[in-house]
Amino acid sequence: MKTNFSKEIIWHGLLWLAVVVMLWPVVFMLSTSFKDLNQVFTATLNPLPWPPTLNNYLLVLEDFPLLTYIWNTLKIAVGVTLFKVGTSILAAFAFVYYSFRYKEIVFNSMLLTFFIPITVLIMPNYLLMSQLGLLNTTLGVMLPGLVDGMGIFLMRQTMRSIPKALLEAAVLDGAGPWQVLTRVVLPLIKPSVFSIGILFFINSWNEYFWPLLVLQDKANYTLPLALQMFISAEGGSEWGIAMAVATLTSLPPLLLYGFCQKFIINTFMQAGVKG
Repeated sequence: MKTNFSKEIIWHGLLWLAVVVMLWPVVFMLSTSFKDLNQVFTATLNPLPWPPTLNNYLLVLEDFPLLTYIWNTLKIAVGVTLFKVGTSILAAFAFVYYSFRYKEIVFNSMLLTFFIPITVLIMPNYLLMSQLGLLNTTLGVMLPGLVDGMGIFLMRQTMRSIPKALLEAAVLDGAGPWQVLTRVVLPLIKPSVFSIGILFFINSWNEYFWPLLVLQDKANYTLPLALQMFISAEGGSEWGIAMAVATLTSLPPLLLYGFCQKFIINTFMQAGVKG
């Protein structure tokens, strides 16, 4: 009994240590954003700013075109998310409910794209956007990311959990493929659709390297690019202001994931259970 209790204490201690290590950068970011410059350098590791100040946020809102960058980022994130969710649902539906030659080969070939490093695809995508005249445009940032293999895989695994008898009954009642998808399948997989949409939105919101290559005009910058530009312009000395910008940048995806984590975890669990 004592041995089991000791093991539980050790494992819980390790878990709490992992949580502290993972959350410390977020705590540091939040606390620094409420510190003045003197506190930043004299109480760097102190997570409790005292007295807290809102001057950093006020300066950011006054001198930083935050709403413009939020709008630029939101356009790209929402557009990419909608297209990725749509293509994932349609492709998964085809893989699950249609029989055609080489279906498994096509699906397995799509899975192989998981193992291709993103850096390998950057140059071909950049040259393609250049030939299409889409550099320095929102569409140029969005176009290479409108299809996602992981989304197709997750949607396929979720749809495979729906009983075939239910779909056969819908077909016997005269429902066509589009009606089966919209009236039978989608209502049953709505939580999974919602969760992959959240993941796509967060990934697109945080994207840095590809927009950095495509966007040249500062008026078109997304929030991650604007944050880096701001830190470079300040020379890395105004840490309080920089952390205020970082907090405002990361707050939407953090809140979104915090409220919707249950749906996301259930989606991955379903993908793992159904082979």
